[in-house]
Amino acid sequence: MKTKILVIGRHAEILETVLRVLNKNQDWEGIGASTDEEAITLFHQQAFDIVLLGGGIDEESEQKLRTLFTEHKPDISIIQHYGGGSGLLFGEILEALSKSGK
Repeated sequence: MKTKILVIGRHAEILETVLRVLNKNQDWEGIGASTDEEAITLFHQQAFDIVLLGGGIDEESEQKLRTLFTEHKPDISIIQHYGGGSGLLFGEILEALSKSGK
């Protein structure tokens, strides 16, 4: 069973790149959202294991999303990813998975 990752980012090109990198891993399925509304809708429609918050999300949106996601799924892993290449991204996701026991 694939690990489902909701990727939220404000910059379309970066979001696309992160999704492409994630989806190269056969064990992961990355799905992207560029707005809070889109992210919330996807979160309610599908069972995600990880939420990855990308660049460009202001503090108010980040707090709103974190609160909503953890209220609905207390054990959800939420990762803040600021960039730094695919190696860092993989490391962050693997760390989140090991903490959640997946």
